[in-house]
Amino acid sequence: MAVIDDWNTDRVRRFRAEAASRVLPAEEIEEWIRAAVPGTFFTQGGDGPLAARMGGEPVLPEDAPEPRHPLIARVDCALIPRSATGLPLPPEGDLLFFADLELGLHGPMNDAVCHVPAGTPATVRHAETAYGPFVPQDMRTMWHHVSPPMPESFAEARWDEPDDEEYELAEELQSAWTHVGGSWPTWTFALGAHPVVLNDDPLLLARDDAAETGDAAADPDDWAVLATWRCGEQIPELDSRVVTWMIRRQDLASLRFDRVYGHVDRA
Repeated sequence: MAVIDDWNTDRVRRFRAEAASRVLPAEEIEEWIRAAVPGTFFTQGGDGPLAARMGGEPVLPEDAPEPRHPLIARVDCALIPRSATGLPLPPEGDLLFFADLELGLHGPMNDAVCHVPAGTPATVRHAETAYGPFVPQDMRTMWHHVSPPMPESFAEARWDEPDDEEYELAEELQSAWTHVGGSWPTWTFALGAHPVVLNDDPLLLARDDAAETGDAAADPDDWAVLATWRCGEQIPELDSRVVTWMIRRQDLASLRFDRVYGHVDRA
């Protein structure tokens, strides 16, 4: 299994039917569908091209600064379909993702993502960090599908100060979506999609922090999840942390990775 390319057109149809059978409001059914965003998800195994690799040592241009944090993932942008994430990713080269893995961290991380254009002379760097280097894992299985928000995030974006009934409605919408979704592999790394919310919604934190800085260009709707890493059982000392990298779409299109916002959490 190399690529599962499913934009869930039929899933949307089945979701409408399932949600309607539960007598959920038609307006909120359509709002749930509109809130869904595309994502590309990776896991181990398969025989496809090496689109992503987790862990290992970073390969960086000779003039790049020494990495301060462990390498989490490397993604080959040329192997990611342009529309698969809904993001203006670079069309070629590698994206390298680093993370400060301190629990509870959130804020700007100007050295968390690096783009290495194709053909750039580069060398392996042996970084001294608190964690890692992690054992390399090849990700040769990837699939594309739409990702809805988590129920609490949907309710808080949809209504001002949602009440219990509105939270329950959001849970029912998610239940109907999950009911018609079928089975997917357990993923480790993702590009795009909605954030995994364990405690605070990382995307809302990024938007709120940007607004508090008084940045006139901080359009809250321009913020998006760039990538998510779900640390699994292979690194038990990290207690199943989830790391989220966020960026404004306009900054991503301009390759301004110095403006990435990071978030580290666990349940």
